[in-house]
Amino acid sequence: MAEYRISGIWREEKVISHYAVHTKTQEGGYTRAVKTSKTNAIKMLEVKGSSAKTWMWDYLNSRWKDGADVEIVNGANGKFLRSDPDTKTTDNLEHLINCNWFLE
Repeated sequence: MAEYRISGIWREEKVISHYAVHTKTQEGGYTRAVKTSKTNAIKMLEVKGSSAKTWMWDYLNSRWKDGADVEIVNGANGKFLRSDPDTKTTDNLEHLINCNWFLE
């Protein structure tokens, strides 16, 4: 069981293919982002007791802040991650940092 934060996404042909995943450490902080495939991110969250939230940069206070809960959904084309549909677009997975243009 682990606790994760997702701070960014990579896309392939307009579809999210990878996530920037941070893992909570024993000291209570979080690791640097690790580029994680959609398949592996789903596997990580399928472990009983594991959870994830979106993580957004708070420019006003110069720190990361928690966003929406992330859940696994079984859709018509298979499993995918979705943030809690709370009508806020700023904390949804689609609106996290687009890592395609600056990280490989």
